Amino acid sequence: MHNKNRLRKKFIFIRKKNFFEIKPNYFNPLIELMRKKYNNKNINLANYYPSFYEVNSLKLLEIDFFKRFKILFPVIKKNDSMLFYKWKNYDVLQINKFGMLEPALLQNSKTPDVMLVPLLAYDNQKNRLGYGKGYYDRFLNKYLRNNKKILTIGIAFSFQKYHKIPVSDNDVKLNYILTEKGIQE
Repeated sequence: MHNKNRLRKKFIFIRKKNFFEIKPNYFNPLIELMRKKYNNKNINLANYYPSFYEVNSLKLLEIDFFKRFKILFPVIKKNDSMLFYKWKNYDVLQINKFGMLEPALLQNSKTPDVMLVPLLAYDNQKNRLGYGKGYYDRFLNKYLRNNKKILTIGIAFSFQKYHKIPVSDNDVKLNYILTEKGIQE
């Protein structure tokens, strides 16, 4: 755990120092992947509201291809679990206990078909270093155990790559990593 905390501090600094605003074509490899895998099906796409110099994943809302999907955002619950709720551009957001924005108008939670996952660092094996609270890993462990297929895509800058992320039994490996240089399978 000590090693992960040191890496978190290192990559928070690296991301802040090297952050840049992405262009909409950043998502072209994701569009291609989703066309192949989902063949124009209507799906639940979990996104996140970027903060702390994360890749601006909200840019995908400007792309026509994504306008037909149900966009979901995570909400942290009182029992330290995370659920996903439908969100449309300009819907009301509120600040959670970590200072992150999440939907304020909650109806029924939804299970994502595709989940865009923020991260601090990643490696060639598609392991991810998160912020250390375990929300994404707990959510994925629960739903993947119930045989629900969720395609997971880490959203990052290429400079966030690390040679080998330390992993524990609860960590969930991602299916893909998307950076400005393309998609890593």
